[in-house]
Amino acid sequence: MISRNWVKLPTRWIEDGGLDQLRWAKDGSSCTAALMLLIVVAHNADDAGSSSITYDEFGIVTGLSRTKVSHGLNLLCALKILERSTTKQSQFKLSSFDPLKGWGKLPARRLYHGDRILAFKDFHLRKVTELDALKMYLAFVARRDNSTNLVHITYKQIEEYADIRQERIKSALSLLTVNGLVHVEHVRSSASSFGISNAYRLVHLDTFNHLGTSGRKMIDGSGSGQLNSELL
Repeated sequence: MISRNWVKLPTRWIEDGGLDQLRWAKDGSSCTAALMLLIVVAHNADDAGSSSITYDEFGIVTGLSRTKVSHGLNLLCALKILERSTTKQSQFKLSSFDPLKGWGKLPARRLYHGDRILAFKDFHLRKVTELDALKMYLAFVARRDNSTNLVHITYKQIEEYADIRQERIKSALSLLTVNGLVHVEHVRSSASSFGISNAYRLVHLDTFNHLGTSGRKMIDGSGSGQLNSELL
């Protein structure tokens, strides 16, 4: 049972353009599986970034077959996002894990219903939208503003940062919102004093910090804050 409300996910590989390597044309189902498995490893990681999880346990949490678990883990290791232990079976380490910097907050405990991540029930590895949604979710983890608890990012920036074509962004966002992973908030646009732009909030993360508690300064544009302080 996952006890922590959130865990530390290394994000330097995302900042360095690592999401570009996960494309539907490059065996997209394995790419989708890989990101699902990465989330599970992070949820179970100890203070050194290591997790001990069997294939059967991965399958229970994600609903993936053993074959897809194998393909996904192999891909994560090939991309150096994960490191597989050479001495201990079923042990993995988050690459470049540093508890002091270079990480973002990843929601954990409240994503689960029993032993399963509830949102993954709608991920069947058959659509590019599923891969796009997971890439976007991890991009939001990396780009979240710690002071406002929001991600301030345009569609163009999402396309560049997460390698998701702009015409597919709405579908990916819909999948995230329907499955209770992301809320879309409306805040004052920095481009116009009369305009409103979208910002994104990760569900189940810092639930005390939202538009209901600090909405006025966010809407007025006085709460733009800095980039997620864990990344600095």
